[in-house]
Amino acid sequence: MGASGKLHRLSALQVAREVDPGYYADGGGLHLQITLSGSRSWIFRYQLAKRSREMGLGALSSISLAEARAEAARCRKLLSEGVDPIDARRADRERAAQAAPEVLVFSQAAADYIARHKGSWKNKKHAQQWENTLATYAFPIIGKVDVRDVDTPMVVRVLQPTWLKKPETASRVRGRIEAILDATKALGKRSGENPARWRGHLDKILPKRDRARRVKHHPALPYTQIPSFVAELAVRPAPAARVLHLLILTCVRTSEALLARPEEFDLERRVWTVPADRMKMEKELRVPLSGAAVRIVREAMKTAAHGYLFPGQRKGRPLSNMAMLNMLERMGHGGITVHGFRSTFRDWVAESTEYPDSLAEMALAHAVESKVEGAYRRGDMLERRRAMMEEWARYCESDEGRSGRLRGVSGG
Repeated sequence: MGASGKLHRLSALQVAREVDPGYYADGGGLHLQITLSGSRSWIFRYQLAKRSREMGLGALSSISLAEARAEAARCRKLLSEGVDPIDARRADRERAAQAAPEVLVFSQAAADYIARHKGSWKNKKHAQQWENTLATYAFPIIGKVDVRDVDTPMVVRVLQPTWLKKPETASRVRGRIEAILDATKALGKRSGENPARWRGHLDKILPKRDRARRVKHHPALPYTQIPSFVAELAVRPAPAARVLHLLILTCVRTSEALLARPEEFDLERRVWTVPADRMKMEKELRVPLSGAAVRIVREAMKTAAHGYLFPGQRKGRPLSNMAMLNMLERMGHGGITVHGFRSTFRDWVAESTEYPDSLAEMALAHAVESKVEGAYRRGDMLERRRAMMEEWARYCESDEGRSGRLRGVSGG
């Protein structure tokens, strides 16, 4: 059944000097093998169930005579128990592979994430943009790091050089790192809190931006939940649902939507012109209308009255702001504000698109920083904003996030 014969026939000196090709028996099934090419290794030869087999024990350069004899003795013991040494070694290696956690470096995790999601991204260039920004800013620092070992200091090292110089780029990189690490956690490849999360974490570490300190934040719906929210909103017949839907698609302020007048809309050119006296900045705003927004306005024209696109129940008055707040309450979202949908749009631009901050600020009719104001002085970039708002409308009406209940909104 096993290997037999006199043991320890070879001497260390003989093993060192032998160069002729062939098998040199040490006894008990152990042989020194020298090939025609001159390579030398240890072989264990045995029979089991009338079947002859050879098992390589390793090269002479890495396995000494004493080590080879010890391994051969272990093999003979297995044979005495009816166990094939080759099968036993294979099983040992499989157990070791399962016990040792598989290494997944961040760059591979990023590639896996992009491959899984690019089919659902509307913009065909989106995958390339993810790859480029991560390769430029993240991979030099964490690209070869196991996702289990990516920590907060590493993420800060990625973001700090561009956090103030290129805020929109840094924000996208942070969001992409967070999404990738969240995905690896869901797949069981890492555990613990996400070191790239913003609220209550990086917002306490990274320096505040001037603009961020001036903005008054309103409780907002996460942009990932907008498709589910809009799908539910679209089937509600109340006028408050229609004006809220239009407000979400156009990102105007509450008063600008409620006081909208039919004559302000040019549906052929798909432009809504809000007069300066209704604007916070006292400057006329041209709002590009997506196809979805045009459909809402066209339908609302049928019931316009008293000079308002969305008339209220009281004669001569527009729809009340409370109508939209009550709508949010009935939908289970009393914890968010109508104004917060502007923040939702802003987060979507920063996290999911490559549109510049300045273009999003123009869509929101915010005062643009002086250093970029000159670049847009000749016009209001209507057509560039139109492309952005069309993409926003497509996202709002997409299937992303529609399955299951909406989650993560306080007061819902």
